[in-house]
Amino acid sequence: MTWTQNTFDNPVTRYPKVEPPADMVSEPGRDSELDPPADHGEETYVGSGRLEGRKALVTGGDSGIGAAVAIAFAREGADVAIVYLPAEQVDANHVAEQIEKAGRKAVLIPGDLTDRAFCGVAVEHALDALGGLDIVVNNAGKQIFCEDLTQLPDEQFELTMRTNIHAMFYLTKAALPHLPAGAAIINTTSVQAYLPGPQLVDYATTKAAINAFTKALAGQLAPRGIRVNAVAPGPIWTPLQPSKGQPPEKLPKFGEQTPLGRAGQPAELAPAYVFLASPESSYVVGETLAVTGGMPTP
Repeated sequence: MTWTQNTFDNPVTRYPKVEPPADMVSEPGRDSELDPPADHGEETYVGSGRLEGRKALVTGGDSGIGAAVAIAFAREGADVAIVYLPAEQVDANHVAEQIEKAGRKAVLIPGDLTDRAFCGVAVEHALDALGGLDIVVNNAGKQIFCEDLTQLPDEQFELTMRTNIHAMFYLTKAALPHLPAGAAIINTTSVQAYLPGPQLVDYATTKAAINAFTKALAGQLAPRGIRVNAVAPGPIWTPLQPSKGQPPEKLPKFGEQTPLGRAGQPAELAPAYVFLASPESSYVVGETLAVTGGMPTP
């Protein structure tokens, strides 16, 4: 018997290594400023109707992982509302354009999720504009490196907690009374929850907390038919990294520590969120799905 070797995408070379300059960009970081640019699946993601008729709310949906998720959801048939900081309007407009090109409704909700009242407003806005809600993606995050705990400002620690943990709690709490059986909540954690970098003490702490929040809430809501899961990205090239998310000297080799030898792209995360949002994952509850380029997690 003669075997012929098929040609597949090699994950090592599917994307080139990211070799950004060591220059920082201003917070909160924008995709429109990213050098080199990230891939959100604009030219590559092909939907197949897996989320037809669904109504999703994605925080941090203007850039990075959130943008890729919003685009993928739309191409799978969902209407999508994205929440983002007002300073990120240019990026949000780009994502909205991609959602509408997919023939779905795009809802833009600018505001600050660290404001408890705004979390409720964002949910109400999404409900009114979409006519309901059955997918919530808690993805917005803050990451600023600090090499020395004694130099970590109290204000930064508290803002990281409010952005990554408190906002997730407030938004989910506001959305829960409106979520039907069959709904999905997906939280973005990180490989940092398992392999915390010494320069990311506050960020890594929040990501470990997100894992626990996900598993506890999953057990609480499963009897109602609402599934809660999380995705743990590895080093993914997003505006979070050059806007003080990493020390400048580490940026030119960002992601090279993974077994694949490169950083991931937001487009490589989107299928994990689509899977967890779709009925295909109906028996997946309380899971943290690692997309880390081979970096080990428990």
